[in-house]
Amino acid sequence: MSKIDAVLLKEMILSGANNLVNEKALIDKLNVFPVPDGDTGTNMSLTIESAVSELESSNINTITEIGKAITKGSLMGARGNSGVILSQLLRGFAKSIENKEELTIEDIALALDSAREVAYKAVIKPVEGTILTVVRQTAEEALKIYKNHKDMKFFLEELLEASNNSLNHTPELLKALKDANVVDSGGKGFVVFFEGLYRGFIGEPVKKDKSEKLAPALFEEDIHIFEGELEFGYCTEFMVKTTKIIPEDFKKEIESYGDSLIVVGDDGLIKIHIHTNNPGEVMEKAINYGDLDRIKIENMRLQHEVRIEQNKDAKAEVVLESSRAEINKGFGIISVAMGDGLSKIMKDFGVDHIIEGGQTMNPSTKDFLEAIDKIKANDIFILPNNSNIIMAATQASEISTKNIKVIPTKTIPQGFQALMNMSLQSSFEDNLSSMTESIGYVKSGQVTFAVRDTSADGLEISKDDIIGIGEKKIVSAGKEISAVTKMLIENLVDEDSEIISLFYGEDINEDEAESLIEELEEAYPDLDIELYHGGQPLYYYIISVE
Repeated sequence: MSKIDAVLLKEMILSGANNLVNEKALIDKLNVFPVPDGDTGTNMSLTIESAVSELESSNINTITEIGKAITKGSLMGARGNSGVILSQLLRGFAKSIENKEELTIEDIALALDSAREVAYKAVIKPVEGTILTVVRQTAEEALKIYKNHKDMKFFLEELLEASNNSLNHTPELLKALKDANVVDSGGKGFVVFFEGLYRGFIGEPVKKDKSEKLAPALFEEDIHIFEGELEFGYCTEFMVKTTKIIPEDFKKEIESYGDSLIVVGDDGLIKIHIHTNNPGEVMEKAINYGDLDRIKIENMRLQHEVRIEQNKDAKAEVVLESSRAEINKGFGIISVAMGDGLSKIMKDFGVDHIIEGGQTMNPSTKDFLEAIDKIKANDIFILPNNSNIIMAATQASEISTKNIKVIPTKTIPQGFQALMNMSLQSSFEDNLSSMTESIGYVKSGQVTFAVRDTSADGLEISKDDIIGIGEKKIVSAGKEISAVTKMLIENLVDEDSEIISLFYGEDINEDEAESLIEELEEAYPDLDIELYHGGQPLYYYIISVE
């Protein structure tokens, strides 16, 4: 067999997705640091599941339709750097196969090269030894050999071998991988997906493990988190099949009917998600342009009546403060955090919307778009507070019609530093400059535990050891949380340091934290030592040194 039609291509994609989902735990474990937050497999599997949900959501019969579906689904579901890169790989692949009735060996080679090109463009500073390298070398091999093959099976087998060889070579390109004795996790995810594609082609498609949960659709079940009295009571979702209007124009028509509005689509299919008090009127608008499908309406007031009553007074105060802050600032702020203490502090600094997330739960592009739509201001800052979340935030900023600026904060301390350098008297542009510049003035540290035996940065580490990570390096390890934390702080503090701030997590009680502070005050009498309840999971302490 030398060609792939639409039916076979869809079967291959489903097989590749299932293989990626089935192996996500293995991929998660391929983390440079032996910390309990490896999430590459999770992010890539959630991204591909979103693509599959889009692929299976309607009757798709052509290669072009398949490409558009996986592009849209993966874009909206992309989580973390690895998920965003995967979405761009699918976008590049889909772009190359558009308008094809069948895919030849040459078409596959060119599509892989298109995927490589789009993915590299999506990354500001591409690093070799990562998924990008594996994709690039696989695409280069495809362009090199495709003229020598007449049988697709043998062609794909040779590419699969090339991708595995590239993956196995990644530790030679990145010292961190070699030191940790692992291959690149994103590269592994790509190879696993490619293996699934191949198995789908030869008629042995991978089936999803029964223990795995179903994929979240583009309109996955909403987790409605309300702050104060609910203004719009019905979560309304539907599709409209039309060629009479484009998504951007229809969004303008219905944006006054509610909030949390998402309107996406092209080529005859538009998906709508809106929180409104008048779902009928919204759908009447849509029906003027075409047939409706996949209608779902939920009464959010009934779902959360008890919860709202219990929290009405407290949350109304938060909404009042948030609204006042937004009016005074003239712009909005979205921040990512995990932990009730961290979230409260950020709101005290004037953050308008907190997206719950972090290392183990990276927000998707859709999460950011929903948060953006909930803020009335047109000018909005996003603080990702994690290097693995910046790409999804940036992708959302490019999709949104609002003026969104992503401050590239990679840690919680950097996020707080940016907030402290925000000025209500300054313009949006001036704040962008000062907040971005300020993140370089703080050092960040985290204390957690090792999930495997390893050696890193000259330290021999055993599973369950306490480890201190400072400025992307493991700098301390041991059996006692307090001792490891003190060693970490000693590494972070220098002659220019003035303030040490500790945010203790959910597994540390206040008495333990206070005892540590007393020891630090004795060790650093000339520095200001501050303690805050962060409530974050997995990390015993998050440390900021200014």
